[in-house]
Amino acid sequence: MFPKNAWYVACTPDEIEGKPLGRQICGEKIVFYRGQGGKVAAVEDFCPHRGAPLSLGFVRDGNLVCGYHGLEMGCEGKAISMPGQRVRGFPCIRSYPVEERYGFIWVWTGDKEAADPATIHHLEWAENPEWAYGGGLYHINCDYRLMVDNLMDLTHETYVHASSIGQKEIDEAPVTTKVEGEQVVTSRFMENIMPPPFWQAALRGNGLADNVPVDRWQICRFNAPSHVMIEVGVAHAGKGGYHAPAEHKASSIVVDFITPETETSHWYFWGMARNFKPQDAELTNTIREGQGKIFGEDREMLELQQQNILRHPERKLLMLNIDAGGVQSRRIIDQWLSKEQMKEFAP
Repeated sequence: MFPKNAWYVACTPDEIEGKPLGRQICGEKIVFYRGQGGKVAAVEDFCPHRGAPLSLGFVRDGNLVCGYHGLEMGCEGKAISMPGQRVRGFPCIRSYPVEERYGFIWVWTGDKEAADPATIHHLEWAENPEWAYGGGLYHINCDYRLMVDNLMDLTHETYVHASSIGQKEIDEAPVTTKVEGEQVVTSRFMENIMPPPFWQAALRGNGLADNVPVDRWQICRFNAPSHVMIEVGVAHAGKGGYHAPAEHKASSIVVDFITPETETSHWYFWGMARNFKPQDAELTNTIREGQGKIFGEDREMLELQQQNILRHPERKLLMLNIDAGGVQSRRIIDQWLSKEQMKEFAP
């Protein structure tokens, strides 16, 4: 159900600060920690001695020490030492390619030889001091593809997020979906409307009037295996909309990294990057708090949706024109899966 020959966001650096972190990704139980020289390492969360989770241990001098009997493991999955025992002949456990970049730790759960760090999704805003970022992590009990569907069709905002970013004009605005290589883009533009509460706050945060008509846009971009970046914003009406000068608008990129855990659960790394008042830490916290509540509403809906689907596996879900972004995104995911299966079964 999920491609393994791909880079996924595994965790953030603070999650492995001073201790190992156990996390299941694409069905693989993995432990992440800082090894020699502070470099991130990732190995199978399985002690070769008695099968205990290595994530319950600790890090000493860059090596991972099992919390059960003290077996010391190297970053490549090789047993190094154990008090009073000879363990260097133990078979290696699996290690995983891992990279620290853009404020995230990325892991590759597939063919080790195919892992190329150059293919990690580029994040311009993460390297540009004119941008600020704030985000968080949710564990969500649903198929990761349901989250992709959710993010590639923002019609639900009118109903799920009625008190924050939803408004009836979203329903009324036409949706355009196109495929550019392996990227799917779904766009919606709304003109001369009043901003909803979340965007009123964003306008105020950028020193702009919040009680005047605006032009609003939503441009959702899916990149395989499961990353969705959404350009969102509002500009005072008549100033050029999406192309308006910075002094007339409040715009951001909604950041969505969706990392499969199991067939019915995933890790959702959410956040918002903005290019106005990047040094304003209070504004960053305010936006993060508001966005966290919004995504909490998504979580409730998606988890109950997953339960319904599992309860009625015989029912076929219906598709409308607003579902085109999710349909095309799933098509690309299926293409990635087919390529992996062809390599797996090739003679």
